[in-house]
Amino acid sequence: MKHWSRRGAVAWLLWPASLLFGIAVLFRRLFFRFHLFKSHKAGIPVIVVGNLIAGGSGKTPLVLWIVALLKEHRWKPGIVSRGYGGAMAAKGGGAREANIASDPAEVGDEPILLARRSGCPVWVAPERSAACRALREKHPECDVIVTDDGLQHYALARDVEICVVDGRGFGNGFLLPAGPLREPPSRLRSVDAVVAHGAAGLNGYQMKLEGDSFVRMLDARDVRPAKSFAGQKVHAVAGIGDPKRFFLQLARFGLKPVPHPFPDHHPFRAGELDFGDEAPVVMTEKDAVKCKRFAQANHWVFPVNASLDPAFGRWLLEKLSGSKAA
Repeated sequence: MKHWSRRGAVAWLLWPASLLFGIAVLFRRLFFRFHLFKSHKAGIPVIVVGNLIAGGSGKTPLVLWIVALLKEHRWKPGIVSRGYGGAMAAKGGGAREANIASDPAEVGDEPILLARRSGCPVWVAPERSAACRALREKHPECDVIVTDDGLQHYALARDVEICVVDGRGFGNGFLLPAGPLREPPSRLRSVDAVVAHGAAGLNGYQMKLEGDSFVRMLDARDVRPAKSFAGQKVHAVAGIGDPKRFFLQLARFGLKPVPHPFPDHHPFRAGELDFGDEAPVVMTEKDAVKCKRFAQANHWVFPVNASLDPAFGRWLLEKLSGSKAA
């Protein structure tokens, strides 16, 4: 939403609605705090990775980094997601396991990416508590759950809250619908950790997304250095929360990206990737999940990995061990 970036006429016209939204957010949180609404306890430690603004901010790469850290230290993590963008999230219903064979139109794009990259069981449901129950029933070996998003889903009790703030910060500072905020910035004072992903002037653990290679979508064995495309025109496709971040990443390799931004979780169709020439088409991993069925020879994926301050890993393991002991 363009009006989310500044306090223009549209934002001010919607400001009364954002006040009502803020009141609803406040009372809902109070109802859970004073146990007027019930929170489901998973029975094992739960780590929630979320954000304050609508749209992606780097949560999924952080979840992948966290589960890799946990596996390295002999934990057996499972992952829970709402499956935003899939039919299940839109229509409701029971929990379903997401894997590399799942249809992104049903379970969403991020759960399939998480399943492929993490090797962990991934369960999806509009109600995260239902996904947790299903995961624990089908995978009793799991001893910790990491949720991709869900900071505002208070119906699921959590042991660790991690909030990601990216380079967009808090937009115009207004709550929905006048601005991008799901909760006010003061919410950061109550989370356990803040991860800053390109957010300047914010106290928190620093995270970067790093990658240096392109992978051909029709043949994953064809991996080439991104710099080998330097000087070339490429069509840069991004249906993520902050497409500009992706375009800038490509430009740093000396490429000449032609930007094609799409809404976050956009359900791509084949014709939308036909730009009338044979120039390479480069996209994010999340978008590639939905484009795999109609991939062409000139379609490439740019995989990235999160890189974090080592102090964050030490803090998380200590925090999690304390939760397990309790």
